[in-house]
Amino acid sequence: MNQLFSVKDQVVVITGGTGILGACIGRYLASEGAKVVIMGRRKEEGDAIVNDIKAAGGEAMFLVTDVLNQEVLEQNLADILARYGRVDSLLNAAGGNMAGAVIAPTANFFDVKIEALRGVVDLNLIGTLLPTQVFLRPMVEAGKGSIVNFSSMTAFRPVTRVLGYGAAKAGISNITGFLANEIATKFTPNIRVNAIAPGFFLTNQNRELLTNPDGSLTQRGHDIIRQTPFKRFGEPEELCGTIQYLISQASAFVTGTVAVVDGGFNVFTL
Repeated sequence: MNQLFSVKDQVVVITGGTGILGACIGRYLASEGAKVVIMGRRKEEGDAIVNDIKAAGGEAMFLVTDVLNQEVLEQNLADILARYGRVDSLLNAAGGNMAGAVIAPTANFFDVKIEALRGVVDLNLIGTLLPTQVFLRPMVEAGKGSIVNFSSMTAFRPVTRVLGYGAAKAGISNITGFLANEIATKFTPNIRVNAIAPGFFLTNQNRELLTNPDGSLTQRGHDIIRQTPFKRFGEPEELCGTIQYLISQASAFVTGTVAVVDGGFNVFTL
């Protein structure tokens, strides 16, 4: 049997693992034989995801975390090593937005709340760098591993309203390349760092921006669908194959890339 895309027995840590995308990816990787560590702030949701995975015959554990707290992350690492003895892959899926950092249709740049903007940048950017510092260590000791960061369409071009989020995600794409070079040249080329840039998927973070309470599209939702050649939003399951590729030996010579999964949004032109 060809093992090129195998993730069987990999220990995969997923920050933001209780979100719609992180949970879907976690369930999928567990179904492929990975040992999945779901990490997030919401214990009830995390426990439910782990129970689902175990009921389906998979292996998983949940840990409450705070991606901006190094002490908490170090304890998470200790718990993972006590259970599984290693970390093979890290998916930095934690992120999100805050109301004060989003410019409402009737507002303008002067209405941006700087503290909220700072919070969004910290959550998305520092909330990727800090877990990477912590979970990279056992990879360096083992001499192998894979890290996948979560970028965004907003990293490629300025998108209206989401000032802080876009700035942070552009930073994610930049540090992905930086870390790929830094780790390969100073530690080992057997640790790869890549990113995935999802197009538009309906999540708890953006649902109110893209859909009305009755499920119909907002004007922003219509604008995105018009810009997407596939003429629909993505389904969370449609990220799983790219993630599997990026953490498997199928991508053994791939590092520093941003893999786009967007239904054509980023290349659409009139």
